[in-house]
Amino acid sequence: MSQRRELEKLTGLDNLFGDDEEKSLSDSTLPLSQIILPPSQPRRYFDPVKLKSLADSIKEVGLLEPIVVRKIQDDKYELVAGERRLKACEIAKFEEIPVVIIECDDKKARKLRLVENLQREDLNTWEETIGILELLTHELEIEQEMVVSLLYQMNNESKGNSNHNVMVSEEALAIQTIFTQIGKITWESFVSNRLPLLKLPLDIQATLKNGQIEYTKAQVIARIKNDEKRQYILKKAIEENLSLSAIKELVGDIIQTQSENKPQSPQQQNKERVGKIYKSLLKSKIWDDEKKVKKVNRLLDQIEALLEEKKEDASIST
Repeated sequence: MSQRRELEKLTGLDNLFGDDEEKSLSDSTLPLSQIILPPSQPRRYFDPVKLKSLADSIKEVGLLEPIVVRKIQDDKYELVAGERRLKACEIAKFEEIPVVIIECDDKKARKLRLVENLQREDLNTWEETIGILELLTHELEIEQEMVVSLLYQMNNESKGNSNHNVMVSEEALAIQTIFTQIGKITWESFVSNRLPLLKLPLDIQATLKNGQIEYTKAQVIARIKNDEKRQYILKKAIEENLSLSAIKELVGDIIQTQSENKPQSPQQQNKERVGKIYKSLLKSKIWDDEKKVKKVNRLLDQIEALLEEKKEDASIST
C-alpha cells in the first residue's frame, strides 16, 4: 500500500497530504522505549478518564490501529501520528507497540502531525482553533500574528470595509483552499467565532484548553471583568454543569450589580440630576402658579443663554 493511502487511512489526511512522490512504508512493532515525542507536539490535553478507558480496551483487544513513526537514529523513532494511542499503551504497560514507519523530513512530519491532530473526533473548540492556526502558520510560513491579521483583513474586505484587494493575494487564496480541505469550518466563521477566543481572559482560556467548558459558555462568563467574580462563576459553571441560559442569568445579575455600584463621575451625576428635575417639572403642579411659572421661565432663559454661549465658543475654536 502506498504511503499516501496508508496515511489517509490512519489519519484522514485526504488531499491535505499533497502531491509529493510516494514512498514505501513498513509495518512493524517497536519497543516503547525507542519511540520519542517531537519537540513540538500539537496535542495538548488528554482526558484522563477517556485515556484510561482506551488503555483498558487495548489491554482487552489489542491496538487496532498502529501509530505512525519515522526513523531519526539507529534505535530511535519519532512519533508522527497517534500520541493518544501511544500514551494509552504506556498506561497499559505494553513493552512493544504496532507501528507504521514512514520516510519524511521535518517539515512534512510537522504537517502530518498538525493535520492528524485536526482529524480527532474528541477535539475541543480551543484545540481545533489553535490547530487550524498552527496549520495555517506552517503552510504560509509566516508568524501566527500575521495569519490572524490577514484573516481579519480578508473579513473586512469581504464585508466591503476595505479596498486593499487582499482576497486575491497568494496567502489569502491559500487560506481559503486550506479551510475547504479541512472541511470543518469556513474561514469566515473562523474569524467571527474562533479568533475572539484568543482575546479571552487567561483563566477562561485555561478551561477551554482542558475541555472543561463549551466556548459559548466561556464567552458569556468572560463578560465579567472582576477576576474574583469571574473565577467564581467559572468554577460554579464547571462543577454544576450549568446550562447556557443559567450562566447568562448569573452573569447578567453580576454585571447589573457592578453597574449599579460603580461610582458616577460628576458629569454623570449632573446629567442624572437634570433628568430628574425635568421629569419632576413635567409632573409638577407648579404650572398652575403664575409667579412660579415666571421664575421657571427666567431660569430657562438663563439655561438657554448658557447653551448659546457654548455654541459660540465651539464655533470660534473651529
